[in-house]
Amino acid sequence: MEARCQCGAVSFKTPLQEPLALYICHCVECRRQTSSAFGTSAIFPRFQLPETKLLSCYTRPTASGHTLYCYFCKQCGTRLLHTTPGKNVVSVKGGCIDGLDWRKAIHIWTKSAMVPIPEGSESYEEESDYTDYGEAQDLLDQPVDLRGSGEGYWSL
Repeated sequence: MEARCQCGAVSFKTPLQEPLALYICHCVECRRQTSSAFGTSAIFPRFQLPETKLLSCYTRPTASGHTLYCYFCKQCGTRLLHTTPGKNVVSVKGGCIDGLDWRKAIHIWTKSAMVPIPEGSESYEEESDYTDYGEAQDLLDQPVDLRGSGEGYWSL
């Protein structure tokens, strides 16, 4: 899948033709990050970053006690990617990807939703045991060396 920031300075292809999972998050942090009613994330196996000289990184603590690394375009400020150390998946912000099927999205943190959740959608009031990526789960849960090689592979 093709992804890019608003100004086009950062563009990349996802490692799969469709995400392992697609989330619409209604938590306060995602609402603030997007300046909207919710945030969207497409989950993919960890892959090489696009041109790192074009990205900046903001870090923040999560409700579960981890640190979230949030990558954005230095030129236009578009948030593009999120990652958490110790996880072999990356969250690509849904709005920067062409061709996502939003009917498959899972709604999370619905207890703080500002808009109605579509009837029949898979949803969770908080962050629950919804992160099951099928057959890829065992591989994805294995820790990796996040220091990387300095070649743009998640050098934190």
